[in-house]
Amino acid sequence: MKKPSQRETIIKTLKTKSVMKQDVYRQTMNVFNELKSVIKEVVAEMKKEVEATDKRVLIDYRDRSEFQVELKVAGDVIFFHMHTNIFEFDKSHPVWKTSYVKENEFNSYCGMIQVYNFLADSFKYNRMNDVGYMVARVFINKDAHFFVEGKRQLGFLYNDFVTTAIDRQALTAIVESTILYSLNFDLFTPPFDSVREVTVSEIQEASSSLQIKTGKRLGFRFLADTDQME
Repeated sequence: MKKPSQRETIIKTLKTKSVMKQDVYRQTMNVFNELKSVIKEVVAEMKKEVEATDKRVLIDYRDRSEFQVELKVAGDVIFFHMHTNIFEFDKSHPVWKTSYVKENEFNSYCGMIQVYNFLADSFKYNRMNDVGYMVARVFINKDAHFFVEGKRQLGFLYNDFVTTAIDRQALTAIVESTILYSLNFDLFTPPFDSVREVTVSEIQEASSSLQIKTGKRLGFRFLADTDQME
């Protein structure tokens, strides 16, 4: 049998792999748009009840761009950001052990939605040096199958990549789990030695822009695979 030429191999790759990536992107975009709708609905449902108790506790939603949505809950801001690229997993990743991926390796290609938690005051006071933390990553393939890498319940409740397709109910659960984790992820006092020095510029600017870095676990190592802080 004649070996395919490089041109033929390129055309075949474009017709298969490149088309598949377009399908994954479209599916991820559809899910992200549905996620925006879910967040808006969750905010509307909680807003009246919470603000009726105390108007100082704010819940709000902001569609920042095609690929980013902001959810403000009390003193926290949660960003949901859709990455525009498609990702493949390292061969050591557990998805490669499933029959679903072994039968069709294209099933392993996923779009990604990242979730970050920041302090609301970091944006209110323009503290550009403040840090946020990744709470979760949602992976979606061409068939809308999904799983979540994340903290606490986010990491083990949504991991049936082989059989489960993402839907509005799953998105609602992910949003609620993200809110709950962020609210319980409290601001710790950083170790004394990590903040004992401050520049003249930092202290002079503190009254207006508060450039002294703040984060929920500043000075601690944030572990991706545990719920412990060191």
